[in-house]
Amino acid sequence: MTLSVSIIVVNGEPLIRRCVESVAWADEIIVVDSGSTDNTRDICRELGAQVTQTTDFPGYGQQKNRALDQTTGDWVLALDHDEWVTPELRAEIEGLVAGSPEFAAYTMPRLSNFCGRDMRHSGWWPDPVIRLFRRGAGRFAEDHMHDRIVVSGKLGTLKNPLRHDPMPTLEHVLNKVNGYSSAGAKFNFERGKRASLGKAIFHGWWAFVRTYILHAGFLDGREGFMLSVSNAEGTYYRYLKLMLLADSASRPR
Repeated sequence: MTLSVSIIVVNGEPLIRRCVESVAWADEIIVVDSGSTDNTRDICRELGAQVTQTTDFPGYGQQKNRALDQTTGDWVLALDHDEWVTPELRAEIEGLVAGSPEFAAYTMPRLSNFCGRDMRHSGWWPDPVIRLFRRGAGRFAEDHMHDRIVVSGKLGTLKNPLRHDPMPTLEHVLNKVNGYSSAGAKFNFERGKRASLGKAIFHGWWAFVRTYILHAGFLDGREGFMLSVSNAEGTYYRYLKLMLLADSASRPR
């Protein structure tokens, strides 16, 4: 059986090389770029990937389905540009695809790094994600904010973790807090949800408590505290932006 890798990306130059190199052994690598202004596309082509560019970004789910639709392999490994496959996970995937897989799709644990530290607590581990599936048996739900895979068939589990580096620096953290809170507020506003200052304060506080205490973020050292604060900030700003969107929409024009 053959294996395709699908990746979506925009301005991923700092991380895309590691991602693509980690799956160079696959039968094909499909990259869908949504308008990078750096060297992302050139790097991917240099490494042998098939690259296409879109003029829009309809959301994570729809964009990943665009990449999925270009694959031709019997199996698909769907990655984000800030993820990469370790030699141990490669061996496990190769052995599975070369045999007679029992399941239609497989989850794998994901080990994520936050500002230089692998997070073993804080709600970030083991973080099981579906990334490997038989082509035709899996498709992304077309959500704007999320990339949930809907599977037709039984689900198995891989042992070795996928690596993930979503926030390598504090600058990345701050940018994502701002971007995700804006997108989340817009998503919730369009679905009729509303917020208040009180809700913003409460949910921000609860996000910190959930991450740092309930999910034992304190065991992740200073990075656990930093992540807990950034989760609190992101949640606080999401509700605050939702409140302000509603205020803006209610003003006379």
